[in-house]
Parts: sequence; structure tokens; C-alpha cells
Amino acid sequence: MRQNPSFAMTDVAELRRTIDENPWATLVSSTPDGLVASHYAVLLDEDRDDLTIVGHVGRPDDVVHGLGERELLVVFAGPHGYISPSWYGDAPAVPTWNFVAVHLAGVPEILDTEENLRVLDRLVDRLESQTPDPRPMLAHPNDEEFVRRLERGTVGFRLTPDRVSAKRKLSQNRPDEVVDTIMDRLETGTTPYADPRLAAEMRRAHSAMRAARGGAR
Repeated sequence: MRQNPSFAMTDVAELRRTIDENPWATLVSSTPDGLVASHYAVLLDEDRDDLTIVGHVGRPDDVVHGLGERELLVVFAGPHGYISPSWYGDAPAVPTWNFVAVHLAGVPEILDTEENLRVLDRLVDRLESQTPDPRPMLAHPNDEEFVRRLERGTVGFRLTPDRVSAKRKLSQNRPDEVVDTIMDRLETGTTPYADPRLAAEMRRAHSAMRAARGGAR
């Protein structure tokens, strides 16, 4: 991912927040047959305070990716969306796309059966916690035999990245009044491009920037 110092995202706490809030990731590997990509939910390793992640792939994706043998690139996409030039006011402008993205790369280790089961159980709990009636992985009508049979169809992994690239492009190169207009359009606009999540991400980033320079809002 091409980096721009104005948009670089380096704070580990912010990177962890982005990963935690956006667990649906793209897994990319370079293989003898070319590039391959898969899509899975991935979590931060709860026993670590760095950027180590845990997840799983369904067989035979482990073979397709050469999991545990080759470098794996894991891409997390945070809030993103189209920014209309009409939101910039009466000035020359072109459209752009605001986004947050985190790339982690490294050679993952393969989890044993019991650890993979724990990660799968935690993944279900993490995602089910957002529902009004959470159903754990081992809740009825599932039983242990059923869950273990499903686990055998997956391969769990842990990845501690040796390369990290993250970018938060949220109109940091625009004046405060333009940024305020963009955030308002994203929050309350009537176009298909309104997106409160992206507006909230912009407010978070710009509030920190303005506080650092003694600004308002």
C-alpha cells in the first residue's frame, strides 16, 4: 500500500481498534500458481497486546495458501466511502474516496486442534454478542461431536506480523470548514453516499488533530 506521511496510521492502539471493529478480512498469498485471496473473520489474539491475530481457513484453503509455509498478507478495511467534490464548496475539486485500511504480513503458525477450537468458540462469542439472543458455539442444538466435526474442516492460525502498513485517509489535507461540511454530509446527507460510520471515523481523527494544535470541535 503506497504510503503518504499525512495519512500514515502508526498508533498501535488505533490499529488494534480498527482490526477489532472490522474483523472481516482479506487473506492474500503469492503461490506458484499466482496470487490467491480468501475472506474470513479474524480476531486479535486476546493473550497479546500487540498486532498478533488469530483466525482460521476452511480446508482446502490452507493448501491453496500454503498456510504456515509462505507469507500471508491480511487486509482489514475500516469505514470507507465516496466524497463528492460538491462538498468542497465553490472551488476546483475532483472526487475522492476516504478510507481506513490496515495490512499485516508474516508467516503464520498453525494452531493445534484444541487451540483452534478455542479460537472458533471465541469468534462465535464475539460476533454473537452483537445479536439480541446470542447463541454460543456449543449451545443446543449443537453438541461437542458436531462442533469437533466442523473443526476438522478448518485450519487455525496465529500471525504475528513482521510487516505492518496502515493508512487513514480522511480529508486531513482539507481546511477545517471543508472537513466539517464533509462530515455533516456523511452524517445527514440524503445521497447514497451518506455513511455515519465514516463520519464518526473522521470526527475521531480530526478531533485528535485539532486538539493537538489547540483547535476547536
